[in-house]
Amino acid sequence: MEISFWILIAFLLLYEPILGYFSFQRFKEKVKIEENIRVKYYVHTIIGLWIPTIFILFLILITDLTLREIGLTIPAINPLILGSAVTYIGLGIAFLYFLLILYYSIGYHFSKKIKSQLTKAKEQQSAKVSFSAILPITKKEQKLWNYVSFTAGVTEEIIYRGFLLFAIAYLSPNVSIWLVILLSSLLFGLAHTYQGSLGVLRTTLIGVLFSILYIGLGSILPLIALHFLIDYAAKLGDTQSDPT
Repeated sequence: MEISFWILIAFLLLYEPILGYFSFQRFKEKVKIEENIRVKYYVHTIIGLWIPTIFILFLILITDLTLREIGLTIPAINPLILGSAVTYIGLGIAFLYFLLILYYSIGYHFSKKIKSQLTKAKEQQSAKVSFSAILPITKKEQKLWNYVSFTAGVTEEIIYRGFLLFAIAYLSPNVSIWLVILLSSLLFGLAHTYQGSLGVLRTTLIGVLFSILYIGLGSILPLIALHFLIDYAAKLGDTQSDPT
C-alpha cells in the first residue's frame, strides 16, 4: 500500500503543478483563436481529476484502505484532535462562508442589485486576474462548467483531503498533524499553479481551512458540497451567453 501512496503523491506533484500549468498556458493562447477550446479544456480537466480519484477508489478495493479512512462517511463533530477552539472557529468560518456564497448565488437570480454588483465585480476581476480566461462564457460552456464544479468538489476533496491527509500521516506516523495539514494543503495549492503565485497561496490557505473542517467533522461530504458551491459561484456575473 505504501508504494501505491508514493506513486500517487508523485503524480500529484507532477501532473497539476507542472503539466497542468503548461497546459493552461497553451489554452490561453488557443482561446483567442480556436472555437470550442474551453469545452475541450473542461473535458480534459474532468478526466484529469477523475484518473487519480479512480485510482484511490481502486486501492480501497484491493488494499486495506477503507472509505471511512478517506472521509467518505457520515460527519460527526470531533474537537479532540485539533482542540475545541480551532475546530469550532474553523466550523464557524466555513458556515459564514457558506451563507455568503448561498446569499449571492440565490440573490444573483432574484435581485437585480446583487446581479449588477456581481457583474461589475466579474468585469473588474477579468481585467486583473490572469486566469479569468478559464471561466465560461457561452451557455454550453456554463453548463459544462457545472460538471467541472461538481467534479472538482468530489474529486479534489477525495484526493487532497481524504487521501492525502491519511497517506501522509500513514507514511510519516510521527509527524505533527499540523505538518500533515500544511503538506497536503501545499499540494492542493500547487495544483492551482495556473492561477499564479497569489492563487497558489489562496488555495493553500483554503486547503488548511478545509483540512481543519475535515478533521473536525471526520467526513469530506460537507466539504464536497461547499467546494462545489465555491466553484459554481465563480461563474456568476458573466454577461455573455450563447444565443442558443
